[in-house]
Amino acid sequence: MATATADAQDRPPLLSTAAQGLKIVIVGGFGVGKTTMVRAVSDIRPLNTEETMTRAGEGVDDLSGIQDKTTTTIAFDFGRISLDDETVLYLFGAPGQERFWFLWDRLFSGTLGAVVLVDTRRLEESWYAIDRLEAHGTPFIVASNDFGGPRHAPEQVREALDLPDDVPLVECDARSRASSKDVLLALVHHLYALSTARRENTP
Repeated sequence: MATATADAQDRPPLLSTAAQGLKIVIVGGFGVGKTTMVRAVSDIRPLNTEETMTRAGEGVDDLSGIQDKTTTTIAFDFGRISLDDETVLYLFGAPGQERFWFLWDRLFSGTLGAVVLVDTRRLEESWYAIDRLEAHGTPFIVASNDFGGPRHAPEQVREALDLPDDVPLVECDARSRASSKDVLLALVHHLYALSTARRENTP
């Protein structure tokens, strides 16, 4: 059953002046904070397909470093944020477990760009997300989520993930609305820069 956060009840409705909707996907490994980010930043009460983790997941889901995690996304999260009076982002949080990866290509359909959310305690959980986005040709940025673990310099994270220089890397706290919004704005700026570069290079 879908659940929702109570603190989103008083957030504003979609403005009648909204004219442009942009689909964004938040991807990453299991337990990196995707649902947390959608909840934090959404203007509306987000749709969450979270369920309580059971013994059936033992030996299947790797809880190393996240032993306190008790729920998991089984389909996707959905939220919405208005960047200005005319531009709206529709947010889809992809499930992180390997057994749900088959859903990703459907979520990528019609997506302008993606955020790869990484937990620096478990960087290996994000390699698949980067590989899939590159294979799909979807532009993305990487957001390093601070869950209170050891801090790593951006250049260390970039080297560990083998990120190209033209892929933006930002730091964030997925629990913070302001920080999460900054991540989405960084993606929008990246997409705008890519679009501008393509126009300038088109004969």
